Amino acid sequence: MAMSRIVVGLAIFVVALVTIIPFTQAQEFAPAPAPTSDGTTIDQGIAYVLMLLALVLTYLIHPMDASAYTFF
Repeated sequence: MAMSRIVVGLAIFVVALVTIIPFTQAQEFAPAPAPTSDGTTIDQGIAYVLMLLALVLTYLIHPMDASAYTFF
């Protein structure tokens, strides 16, 4: 009698698992978000820094170069 209750309980447990497991595996993950930068923004930022550096160097070097010449 006790053995049949265990078998019936185990059968119900197995049936419950068989019906629940396919639903848990059927979940789809959300797609990954699109990248916020495709690399051109980084390239443009580097270009701006290099142009600013060139401008600063030009203003630092120009007074030394211009003082060697007398125009008037």
